[in-house]
Amino acid sequence: TYNMNMWRNICGIWNRDLYALVGTRGDVRQEYQWMTDFSDIESKFSFRTSEEPEDDLCYIVPGQPETIKECNFNPDNKTFIVIHGWTVTGMFESWVPKLVTALLEREPTANVIVVDWLSRAQQHYPTSAAYTKLVGRDVAKFVNWLQAEIDYPWEKLHLLGYSLGAHVAGIAGLLTKHKVNRITGMDPAGPSFEYADAQSTLSPDDALFVDVLHTNTRGSPDRSIGIQRPVGHIDIYPNGGTFQPGCDLQNTVLMVATTGLRNMDQIVKCSHERSIHLFIDSLVNQEQESFAYRCSSKDSFNKGMCLSCRKNRCNKVGYRVNKIRTRRSSKMYMKTRDVMPYKVFHYQVKVHFFGKTKLSYTDQPMKISLYGIHGEKENIPYIMPALNTNTTVSFLLTTDADIGELLMVKLLWEKDTLISWPWWNPDTFHIRKLCIKSGETQSKIIFSAKEGEFSYLSRGGEAVVFVKDKEAFGKRAKSTNDSATFILCVFCHLLQFSFVW
Repeated sequence: TYNMNMWRNICGIWNRDLYALVGTRGDVRQEYQWMTDFSDIESKFSFRTSEEPEDDLCYIVPGQPETIKECNFNPDNKTFIVIHGWTVTGMFESWVPKLVTALLEREPTANVIVVDWLSRAQQHYPTSAAYTKLVGRDVAKFVNWLQAEIDYPWEKLHLLGYSLGAHVAGIAGLLTKHKVNRITGMDPAGPSFEYADAQSTLSPDDALFVDVLHTNTRGSPDRSIGIQRPVGHIDIYPNGGTFQPGCDLQNTVLMVATTGLRNMDQIVKCSHERSIHLFIDSLVNQEQESFAYRCSSKDSFNKGMCLSCRKNRCNKVGYRVNKIRTRRSSKMYMKTRDVMPYKVFHYQVKVHFFGKTKLSYTDQPMKISLYGIHGEKENIPYIMPALNTNTTVSFLLTTDADIGELLMVKLLWEKDTLISWPWWNPDTFHIRKLCIKSGETQSKIIFSAKEGEFSYLSRGGEAVVFVKDKEAFGKRAKSTNDSATFILCVFCHLLQFSFVW
């Protein structure tokens, strides 16, 4: 009975306020009683500072304008409103002061406000999920009041919500009198929201620009911790969005063993919380900005087929994202390291495998070494899903080292068993050229066998070496744009196909 009454109360208030909202974003702004009635607000709005990022030393209270001045709110600077998600402990999680600190490090004069809805967020998950409507209404009332009280510019408001907090931000954005400038959703919660309507979740209509990081979407829809479908103008899926490097059981258990039981929850939420740390990374590591690339699917991205930056197909990740609004949400993908800074460099490798005999393999272990003008990265492991005679393979390769323009590449085919049979006459592929494209620099370079027309890649044999094609490089230098290099890559592959043994 209690739960039924609670749901009726939430839904009744929500429907009343939503109907009252209709028409309020036209040319004529109307004030409704629910917007100016602050008596039922349960959420608290803590003004945080760089000196005390963990402590709630000052609250801005809707309806009490003197608190704005008491908390030293600066109406001339931008404002970040941080909204937490579901909590088991009923306390702020450790990421909150970290994000506050990072925001103030990047924007020292900004106002940072943390929304405290802990009393509602520590209920059973379905109850807390339902409360997002009322918390979103609280935030909308606060924003509307603050803006009206000091004539605060809407374009300076940025809401950041994590998990359930992302949907709170969306609902708040829906209910404000004017669209806020930006909402960042950090792995918006999936259960109870995967199939919900746009009025109940974060959506592109909730702000002038909505960007979303999806980091824990593993599982069936509505059962994954993070929402799977796109809910913003730009939706970024790091490492495919399902699971994050460094969050495997072995690593999380080791972290608990070394840092204490207070991090026990990381076993469950490591990937979920990675969304926050990716955004923090974009704030504090300005010289190592990560890039994401628009792609139709995770599989296509893993083949390296989506590393184009033409027509806004790539974008910065996090704070300095280019605010590009399209009719349809842009799904973007990227790879990361397992620790901060998370940036990696993306390469598409294309290679055609010839052979005198028909060979066919699956899941073959390779090691690729890259050598550039700034450094080298050796023995990058890669599992080749399929390896067949007279086929062209394209795959994505990443490295955390900035090695600069590539000069040389080595390719090693490892044994996949202790005894490779027959060991006296190993299977061999013939390779004439490699074509490699860099996602970060957009350069395309052709590599030829270092010695002779072909390199001979043998299972369990020595690494084969490829160097920058001097003839191709000369042609590229005369070209006025990178498209000439791409055409040259295609031409080289056509030549390889036409080769007759």
